Amino acid sequence: MTATTHGLPPIESLPPPRARGLPWRRGSVLTWSALAIAALFAIPVISVLANVFVPSGDVWQHLTATVLPRYLTNTLWLVLGVGTGVLIGGIGTAWLITMCHFPGRRIFEWALILPLAVPAYVMAYVYTDFLQFSGPVQSLLREVMGWGPRDYWFPEIRSLGGAIVMLTLVLYPYVYLLARAAFLEQSVCALEVSRTLGCGPWASFFRVALPLARPAIAAGISLALMETIADFGTVSFFGVQTFTTGIVRTWFSMGDRVAAAQLAAILLTFVLMVLVLERTSRGRARYFHTSGRYQRLPGYPLTGWRAAVAMVFCFLPLALGFLLPVAILVSMTLQAGDNQFGARFVLLAFNSFTLATVTAALAVLLAVVMAYSVRLRPDRLSLAANRIAAMGYAVPGTVIAVGVLIPFALFDNALDAWMRAQFGVSTGLLLTGSIAALVFAYLVRFLAVSLNAVEASLGKIKPSMDDAARSLGHGPGATLVRVHAPLMWGSLLTAGLMVFVDVMKELPATLIMRPFNFDTLAVQAYNLASDERLTESSTASLAIVAVGILPLILLSRAIARSRPGAPSPDPARF
Repeated sequence: MTATTHGLPPIESLPPPRARGLPWRRGSVLTWSALAIAALFAIPVISVLANVFVPSGDVWQHLTATVLPRYLTNTLWLVLGVGTGVLIGGIGTAWLITMCHFPGRRIFEWALILPLAVPAYVMAYVYTDFLQFSGPVQSLLREVMGWGPRDYWFPEIRSLGGAIVMLTLVLYPYVYLLARAAFLEQSVCALEVSRTLGCGPWASFFRVALPLARPAIAAGISLALMETIADFGTVSFFGVQTFTTGIVRTWFSMGDRVAAAQLAAILLTFVLMVLVLERTSRGRARYFHTSGRYQRLPGYPLTGWRAAVAMVFCFLPLALGFLLPVAILVSMTLQAGDNQFGARFVLLAFNSFTLATVTAALAVLLAVVMAYSVRLRPDRLSLAANRIAAMGYAVPGTVIAVGVLIPFALFDNALDAWMRAQFGVSTGLLLTGSIAALVFAYLVRFLAVSLNAVEASLGKIKPSMDDAARSLGHGPGATLVRVHAPLMWGSLLTAGLMVFVDVMKELPATLIMRPFNFDTLAVQAYNLASDERLTESSTASLAIVAVGILPLILLSRAIARSRPGAPSPDPARF
């Protein structure tokens, strides 16, 4: 069957791609560029793994005999607790918002992702001030009940359980976003067939909707667990010893980069085991939509106590994960915020904004190059390059920082020694002493965010548009600029915004790799909170939260319009 385009000759009559020469040589340039990017971004992981078999002396023996079992146990419990929490909260809210009608549903639809704008370490600072012995909750409790300091029991927020709750409140939106998008994409036909076979709403959910959404849910849980393993600010502030805090302690307190790299390698292995376990549990099972018919989802109207339960179930994570923390931050800032709010604060905000903007722009540019190289030549080599480049998102910021510092420091020292020997000039810390290494670490960490968005958007553009542009004499570069880029503009902005927000919140890599006397809002908030100056840390924390709100609202609205065949929103509905 011969494919045709409007007003153009059949595609079969066009010369084969390789016969055109120059455009496809450009395609080869893009392919080799993608391979170079993948090789460059694999350096941090390779440098970490290369230290596994290097002798580390007595430090490693000390770690093994004392704290390593605690690192492993705490990290495992943290993963299990947060995984269970985000699974229940994310799937439950996604199903209620997608399939049920109840008062406030249209508000919860976008508001439930707002906790994602609050960094977990900011949540820890806020709830510590709110729930500690001298905080408003316990003070009010003693005043009302007439209790003394030893007359009652109150849960300790600075604990492993407190860290699990904090991380669950800020990470459940990962599962909510992806599960809701998967539920929106499901065909009504499958649900209607299950009802004709005698399945009620709950049975249809567990036997049809949930299996169809399993890949998306697994992706959301994987993202949440990787963020959990990578967290440093929350567990460090709460005094919970995990692999991430152990890496920083070994690197800075003990001064042993080999032992730190070996801890990072164990943590990297732990992350890969989480991903492999999910894929193995799926086995050879595959879930596909067998219908192309997409109609308005029927929805189950909830009234009475059912509506009240749905409202409470959706309101609790929103209130605890966003409304209450932001209200506390605003109150603390107005009462006694950062006394450096002025020139110093403007400098911190400028540093954070500059790092986030530069990283976001570079991440989108690199993602376009890599995604477009696969579109031009979808061979195994190009696909492998994309997967390697996206691997950094599964690696904690501390691991990436260690992996970047080791080769960059070797390069700086070698260059400095050569320049001294040849010209008598010292180059100093050319890379590790500047923001270049920090931006590179951010790119390794967050390129996957932009790459996934660009790949999804580029995949929706029909190949016939490439053929039509090629028949008009446009090469790959011109086609990308004049055809694909305008069609992908919304997704490119979304990808840039998501990377921007992630960089603003990133703490571990920034703490380890920032140049001397170069701080950001995240570092300022962490330093003040570490000194128990929680009220002063509220100003920087509130600025970080404010930056992340708008992109998340735009993302939620885009997901709501993503269902195929969905009519325009009806303002008369809930």
